[in-house]
Amino acid sequence: MKRRIFRPVPARKRGPIAVLAAALAAAASLGIVAYGGTAASAAPAARAARAQVPAEADGLGQLSGILPASHLTLPSAIEVNLSQEYVRLPIYPGIAYAGTSHAETVWYILEDASTSGAADDLGVNFAPKLANMGISCPACVQTVHLMNPSPEQNHFGPALISFAGAPDFSPTRIAVPGPDGFPLAKFQPGAVAGPGYTPFIQIAGSDTIYNAPIIATGNGPYDVVNHTNTSDKVMGIHIAPSPADSPSGAFQESWADLLITKGFDGSQPIVYLSTDAGQPLTAVLERSTYVPALNDVSFNGGDDFLGSARERLFGFVNGQTGVNNPNAQGFSHFAKDSPISENAVQTNTAFINAMRYGGDILNVFGDFPTLTDPRHADAYSPLWDAQLGMWTPKAVSEGLNKRQINENEVLNLAYSRPDLLTGVNPATGQPQLYGSVGVDINCAVIGYTATAPLTPGPPNHPGSQFPPR
Repeated sequence: MKRRIFRPVPARKRGPIAVLAAALAAAASLGIVAYGGTAASAAPAARAARAQVPAEADGLGQLSGILPASHLTLPSAIEVNLSQEYVRLPIYPGIAYAGTSHAETVWYILEDASTSGAADDLGVNFAPKLANMGISCPACVQTVHLMNPSPEQNHFGPALISFAGAPDFSPTRIAVPGPDGFPLAKFQPGAVAGPGYTPFIQIAGSDTIYNAPIIATGNGPYDVVNHTNTSDKVMGIHIAPSPADSPSGAFQESWADLLITKGFDGSQPIVYLSTDAGQPLTAVLERSTYVPALNDVSFNGGDDFLGSARERLFGFVNGQTGVNNPNAQGFSHFAKDSPISENAVQTNTAFINAMRYGGDILNVFGDFPTLTDPRHADAYSPLWDAQLGMWTPKAVSEGLNKRQINENEVLNLAYSRPDLLTGVNPATGQPQLYGSVGVDINCAVIGYTATAPLTPGPPNHPGSQFPPR
């Protein structure tokens, strides 16, 4: 059970320089690395087959070792460890105000930027669609303030960002499978956005919008077992020592290890990082922060139309299951064959291997930064508009509910074979027309584990989507 083992003592509101100095001093004084010290509950017997690489891992590319830098779309990633299923990312200090009288230290990551110059400079994904994030939804973008420390306070390094809000990581994440795995019998997000919080930020005075989720709060120690003050994805965290304890002129980086997720794009296996979702159930499945404002981002069903900040993602409610099944995919597979109820803990080998070998939902993504056509590459957005598919009884009985791995084949199938694949109403579980279901997930792509995705798949059937691809 998730417990509150650390609650930061709120600071009285002070001037920005005083807060800056206090926050930097508190962070620097820690100089710690935190890892899960105890394993979570034992893996179910259904996962015993993972003692050897199960068939569900077929087609997932590299499964162990460090992902080569040439395979990253996110150059700022320090490493992607496929044996331990984490991405190590730099983390940056900030402060978040609760109301008008208190502030707490926060740590955030940088994943995407709406302008190419900022993306290149920071080593993050270029996502032009982020520029549309605030259309008709001011609460979808958080205006933050970059503080300007004196040289004595900051010889070299990041400056504090002042956030209007932060997530509350103290709730207990609950994910109890139902009789058939999915739908879940009980669920509760393990992190919830506080007032004013969204992961998409705009520094006052700048037009660039960044994807900058907060992944930890307070001055430590950081709980990476029960995740009471860290994201449910955080499996390790290191706060750099004070500059006074570092060699002269040296910059020592703070970082966090975060659980990655596997999927497909353009027929190739990819890895990404899911941090936020606009709905409670989605937040539970993705081990993400529930951010209700994301429901109002422009716009449901938009994809590549004028003003859209979203890109399409394809999930399957009732794909095939079984850890020794190369066609396993989707929500039922995730609920039946994976440690869906367990905390993400780096020392839990059974949990790590379950996710490493294909225990994820294995969603199919739309546009990706490596696609050859700039129209597709520049259409990438970290905010994904889910299009959920449900295989018909005919498809299930005939074994045609096979694993899907590229966008265009899914669209062609939904268009030409409604006798096999339909949409699904997430509120009722009943079939409906295929398309957007109003489920939004912040999932920044990290890289690919085999060959770079170059095309979205085979040509589309005429009329299967607009504009023609």
